[in-house]
Amino acid sequence: MTDWLAHIRDHAPVEPLALISVLATEGSAPRGAGTRMVVTALGEYGTIGGGALELRVIEQARAILAHAPGTWRVQDYPLGPLLGQCCGGRVRVLVEHLDRKALGWLADAAEGRTLVSLLKPGRIERLVDDGPATALSARGDRPREGMRLAETIGIARRPLYLFGAGHVGQAIARHAAGLPVRLAWFDTRPLFETIDGVAIVPEADIEQCVAEAPEDAAIVILTHDHGLDYRLTRAALERPPVAFIGLIGSLTKRARFLSRLERDGVSAQARGRLTCPIGLPGVTGKEPDVIAIAVLAQLLQMRAMEAA
Repeated sequence: MTDWLAHIRDHAPVEPLALISVLATEGSAPRGAGTRMVVTALGEYGTIGGGALELRVIEQARAILAHAPGTWRVQDYPLGPLLGQCCGGRVRVLVEHLDRKALGWLADAAEGRTLVSLLKPGRIERLVDDGPATALSARGDRPREGMRLAETIGIARRPLYLFGAGHVGQAIARHAAGLPVRLAWFDTRPLFETIDGVAIVPEADIEQCVAEAPEDAAIVILTHDHGLDYRLTRAALERPPVAFIGLIGSLTKRARFLSRLERDGVSAQARGRLTCPIGLPGVTGKEPDVIAIAVLAQLLQMRAMEAA
């Protein structure tokens, strides 16, 4: 999500480079605002998607490398009329010849912080702070000299609190790389302490990890033990609501857990927040990778529904 920062750091010391930034989109567009790619005379790093759109913008980026460092332009691309792309939509793009002597802001740039761009004649002054971002439109007046743009670096990542480091847990962690999630991964078994990213938590303290999940988190429970699964599920349902509570298992396991939760005094409203079985409906298969992809697709689908 922030690979473009690494590309700038890697290439700025050795060659001129242009930065392509998607400022705003409307309708069906290949990538959203904040998407970036770096272009050099001979290479491209990252993607803004869209096939013909990307080819046209890369041409603009290479052309701007012939101008003085700091030079910038804002371009509008109506995807249907201009580029013949059937998806339609509209994209507003900033293309600039990065001034390699004015990259001090890179030291402070990190996902979740705010990148402020001040559009000046022949240059862009940048700084990084923690202030609010501002939304831009893909229509109307283009950003011009004197304007201040502020955007969140990267995209919002959903916290994924994953309980269980067995085969399915490992597959979820593996496939989550590159997706808009932020993994917090827990197990109680010391044998998994050598797996990168797994926090080994004493079984007596495991519910505290559930309590610490933020309200926008997805809690996914798939431990080696049904008793531990139940404890975690009950803790998740009895705490203030989070975005998603998923439990691995069959419809039979779901029925047994719901019955026990009812006997233990967990309200019907809380029990209704449990998703079990987990995974996007219609995706079948018990292989760990299949389950992992189905679960992550379910979380992505939820994200899309929230944004609609």
